[in-house]
Amino acid sequence: MNLAEHYNKLYTESIAKISSGDYETDPRIDAEADQRFGITLVIRPDAATKDKIQQFLTEAKAIEPNQYYYQNSDIHITLMSIISCYEGFDLKDIHVGDYIQLIKQVLTRHKHFKIEFKGLTASSSCILIQGFLTDTLNKIRDDLRATFKNSELQQSIDKRYAIQTAHSTVIRFRSELANVNALLSLIEKYRDFDFGTFEVKQIELVYNDWYQREKYVKKLHQFSLS
Repeated sequence: MNLAEHYNKLYTESIAKISSGDYETDPRIDAEADQRFGITLVIRPDAATKDKIQQFLTEAKAIEPNQYYYQNSDIHITLMSIISCYEGFDLKDIHVGDYIQLIKQVLTRHKHFKIEFKGLTASSSCILIQGFLTDTLNKIRDDLRATFKNSELQQSIDKRYAIQTAHSTVIRFRSELANVNALLSLIEKYRDFDFGTFEVKQIELVYNDWYQREKYVKKLHQFSLS
C-alpha cells in the first residue's frame, strides 16, 4: 500500500463530503451506557509530538468547541485490535496471561522502529493525523495475525478491516459543525504539518472502550522492543 496515496484519496473524498454537509456525527460518544469493550495493542506518541497535536487541537477548538477532542492521555495508534470492541465483552471472559505470553513471543522477534506523524487526513466522521511507518510495523502485524490464527485464543483480528496504516484519530464529530469553512481552512493549513517523528520502543496491551478514553482504559501489560 502506498500510504501517501491512500491518505490523499481519503482526504479528497472526505473533505468533499464534509464541505457539502455529508458528514457523520457519533451519537454514542456521550452515552454513559456504552458497553463496547475490547483489547488492543496500542502505540503512544512521545510528549513532544503530542504537544504539537494539541497546538492544532487548540486552534480547532476555538472554531468548533462542541466536537470531541482527544486528550494527550488518549492519543494512540492502533497496532492491532486483538478483540474488537463489542457490547458486553469483559476481561473475565478471557485469560489475559495467555495473550501476554503469545504477544511477547511475537515481539521478541522484532526490533524498535520509528513512526513519522506528518499532516492531516479525514474521514466522514473524524480528523486524523497521518502516520508513516517502516516495514517493521507491518511485519509485526503479519506475525501477530499468523500466531493468533494458530492459537485457540478468542480474537477478531481484521474482522472490521485489515489495518495497514499508522494514523491517529484526534477529532470526532459529535454534533453538527457550526463553522465548516473555517475548520476546513485550518485542516488545510495543517495538511502537511510535521507533528514529529518518534521511536517506538514500548507497546501497550490495553482493555479499552471504543474511544480509548483514559477513564475506561486498563493497561494489561507493557512490552519493550529491543
